[in-house]
Amino acid sequence: MSLSQAIAPDRHVDRAGLWAVFLSSLGGALEFYDFIIFGTFAAYLSKAFFPANDPTVSLLLTFGLFAAGYLARPVGGMVFGSRGDRVGRRHSFLLSLATMSMATIAMGLVPSYATGGIASTLAFIALRLIQGFCLGGELPGAITYAVEVVPPQRATLACGLVFGCVSAGVLIATAVNLALSSNLSAEAMQDWGWRIAFFFGGLLGVGSWMLRRALEESPAFLRMRQRLTEAAAAGQSGRGPLAELFENHWRRIVLGICATCIVAAFNGLLFAHMGAYLGRTLNYPPPSIGAALNAASAATSVSLIAACWIADMVPRRFVFQLGCLAIALGAFPAYSAMVGKSMPLPMLFFWIGLGACGTHGTFAAILADLFPTKVRFSGVAFSMNIGAVIFSGIGPLLATWLIVKTGQLTSPAYIIVGSAILSFFAAFLLPRYSGHIGRED
Repeated sequence: MSLSQAIAPDRHVDRAGLWAVFLSSLGGALEFYDFIIFGTFAAYLSKAFFPANDPTVSLLLTFGLFAAGYLARPVGGMVFGSRGDRVGRRHSFLLSLATMSMATIAMGLVPSYATGGIASTLAFIALRLIQGFCLGGELPGAITYAVEVVPPQRATLACGLVFGCVSAGVLIATAVNLALSSNLSAEAMQDWGWRIAFFFGGLLGVGSWMLRRALEESPAFLRMRQRLTEAAAAGQSGRGPLAELFENHWRRIVLGICATCIVAAFNGLLFAHMGAYLGRTLNYPPPSIGAALNAASAATSVSLIAACWIADMVPRRFVFQLGCLAIALGAFPAYSAMVGKSMPLPMLFFWIGLGACGTHGTFAAILADLFPTKVRFSGVAFSMNIGAVIFSGIGPLLATWLIVKTGQLTSPAYIIVGSAILSFFAAFLLPRYSGHIGRED
């Protein structure tokens, strides 16, 4: 039985739908793996490719590289999104994941600055840009595909399942970090240990690509393509996805960026900045940091699925707004507890992860619901990637700069609070522009 036949037109998500959602999430898991790798190995990467007399300057350059990868995402999102809306979701999925996996493996092969000089640094930057370019189409594609292969009444739950699986990338990355840091000396980690993490991530991507080849095209895309084919036969030529998106849906793009910002800011600080912040700024031991990030990831993964299940029974924006309020109210107390070491770190991060359940997952369904099928991939990709550039890509860099300029170790909380407030108020506009999931448009 084909996937399109297996998806029943009711509220039930069967095994075929669950398997399709799982396969669509695999590339996003590699993205979250990348978050942790850059965060936990930032000190090694800074010494390997950005040597400087001041360790803070070296670290800032490394986080600048992390941000540079995000600058390539909107371009990649437009390329893969437009291709996904024209040719198909499946083909875009396979191409982006294959290229990204090869770039990740190559990053582990680049010689350090001490060996290759500036050429090594430039090569590492170029591979990071390629990686970011491909990631620009990965998670938006997973969101688009997931909501199109399940009944519309279960779209939020499907997005929750995607992000639950994606969070597994955090667990894998922290496990790799713990294994390497526990078995290798600091010298070995600096010389070659960090490279193992990139090799492993690339191999995970290759394995994901092999599994993903079993995916069929989404039924919603096939129906949309059939309608466009019939219209073309009747002499009605339509515009390309990007032209259609920017001319007719720019308000939805702005709203999508605002809805993305709290999730992007939260993930950028938690998964990319937090490892270096806890280790180098607050002097927590590496095993404690790894356990804390695992606790946060596990708590978010399970609780967001429950929150998304609820969000399919009530307006999803209500759950999203409650999540924004929870994060805004908890940001400064959480950072104060880290600085004061007033709570065991894994327990603190369990509560931090739990606090994200209302936003992580629901925001993805919100994005997909903003755009018609013919521009959904492009719309989700552009909105999500611009939000990621602004709030996630520069988040670690901005947080490090704030600490240096203000002298306040809790200052990164300002980023979280501001992002949560913006997303909370933007959600009031959702009823005016949403409602496209399940609609034949």
